[in-house]
Amino acid sequence: MKLAILGATGWIGSHILEQAVKRGHEVVSLVRDPIKISEQKTSVVSFDLQSEQDITSLIGDVEVLIVSVGGRANGNHQLVAETAQRLMTALDGSNTRIVWVGGAGSLEVAPGVTLVSTPEFPEDYKQEALAQVEALNVFKDSKSNASWTFVSPAAFIYPGGSEGQYRIGDNTFFTNTDGESKVSVTDYAIAMVEEAENAAHLNQHISIAY
Repeated sequence: MKLAILGATGWIGSHILEQAVKRGHEVVSLVRDPIKISEQKTSVVSFDLQSEQDITSLIGDVEVLIVSVGGRANGNHQLVAETAQRLMTALDGSNTRIVWVGGAGSLEVAPGVTLVSTPEFPEDYKQEALAQVEALNVFKDSKSNASWTFVSPAAFIYPGGSEGQYRIGDNTFFTNTDGESKVSVTDYAIAMVEEAENAAHLNQHISIAY
């Protein structure tokens, strides 16, 4: 399968790149600074989200575009929803699916109540989480024919290797038997690539945790 990864030099994006290459996929990495890519088994394309570059001409015939973007580093949180809108418009009518790295804050703890809206949600991560909620709304409200899957990780996503079978949930926040919402970045990356491969949840918001 031919995949493109937007944000392949980031923490989550780099793990997704590693898993995609390991599984034998042809991968195009879309990055602002190509020199940061050390993986030799990928094509590297320079792409800046703040430019007016035509992404469709850069990704060509890729089947799935995996997107891992955020505005936390530069305090540019509006970039997240803007990117979602830009991609849904650009890929309208194409055969390229979007698999999006979402956030746990958009998961529902009760009908219509998101995790980010609860008093316990950490203030330091609130703007980042709200930006992902806005991006999710872009996907859900879009009139574009582009296919998408919004994949929320557990509340705690941490460094580490695979710990075995992860669970796939819907848009509802869930925990393990110890009341924990967690997943390793490796297992989350595996889940992202497997969703890209299987197209099992088109136009849906899903979650990944143990």
